Amino acid sequence: MKKSLYLSFAVLTVLALALAACAPATPAPTEEPAPEPTAVPTEVPPTEEPMPAVGSPEHPIKVLFVPSVDAQVIVSGGEVMANALNEATGLTFEVVVPTSYAATIEEMCASPTDTMGFIPGLGYALASQLCGVDVSFKAIRFGYSVYWAQILVPRDSDIQTLEDLDGKTWGYGDPGSTSGYMVPLVMFQEAGIEPVPFETGGSHNGAALALYNGSVDFATTFYSGYLSPEGGIPWTAENPDIPDEFVESCAPNADASRLFCGPNAEYRVLDARAGIRTEAPDVIQKLRILTISADIPNDTLSFGPEFPADVRAQIEAALVAFAGTEAWNESLGNQDFYGWTGIDTATDAEYDFVRKMVEATGLTLEGLGQ
Repeated sequence: MKKSLYLSFAVLTVLALALAACAPATPAPTEEPAPEPTAVPTEVPPTEEPMPAVGSPEHPIKVLFVPSVDAQVIVSGGEVMANALNEATGLTFEVVVPTSYAATIEEMCASPTDTMGFIPGLGYALASQLCGVDVSFKAIRFGYSVYWAQILVPRDSDIQTLEDLDGKTWGYGDPGSTSGYMVPLVMFQEAGIEPVPFETGGSHNGAALALYNGSVDFATTFYSGYLSPEGGIPWTAENPDIPDEFVESCAPNADASRLFCGPNAEYRVLDARAGIRTEAPDVIQKLRILTISADIPNDTLSFGPEFPADVRAQIEAALVAFAGTEAWNESLGNQDFYGWTGIDTATDAEYDFVRKMVEATGLTLEGLGQ
């Protein structure tokens, strides 16, 4: 019995060993290969192309004009000048008339490397303080390097003094105009009066026309003295208007290009009234000058604060040459444009008077309107 149990156990052991030998081997665990590192693409910054040179066709010089007279007249005359400067220098110019005096200054400060602007004394004083705009030339008008503000009233009005303007409706073209707004404002403050301001729409012509049409009680515009014949009655600060005895004779000439007075049409009107001679040929009969201001430094040609010095020098030389040509009279010399009869070099110090006026009134660029 025992012998048979041992035998059975031995058989079972042998079978177990045999089965184990026939079973497939369990593979040893292996490590997964580490993934290849993914290359991170390196961004190559785009190569910046150099800015085209100032004055090239791709980067024209912006010539800015304040909208003191009809914009179409400015654009037309400005193009005559731009073409002349292009022929003289090979530079490319773009004529621009911003919507206001303030917008003109803002454009010069926003584009300091490629702008030149024909701006009045007040605009220059603000622009030079704001961003360093720099003056090159001042206007000459019939020998004068200064001009004036005038106060116009109806010829049949009983207004005789500044004090009579207190509470009256004041028509002016643009709050950024030196002669049209700023200087008269100081005059009113010094006189202790408070007219009611009424902006007539941008230009000196608009202010004069508003008064002519009866929309305001008085208007303020620029003044340039009338031209008198040799031996005639010259204008003076005390008597700036056309002599009374010639008023009824005043009328535009045959082609309405100018406004003359006198028995032989020998007195030429140069103040803002001449600008509305076609709409109001009897403007001298309807509007008289109450008074004019103290001297105001003439308008400027100024450059952006970072304008290239070598390019500026080319333009300055070309502009001086242009002032001696007949084409000048179709451009800046046109009485319906800016009426410059010539140009002269200007210095920043000449406009200190205007800066003092700005400081006295606290005027800022924002105060000029947009």
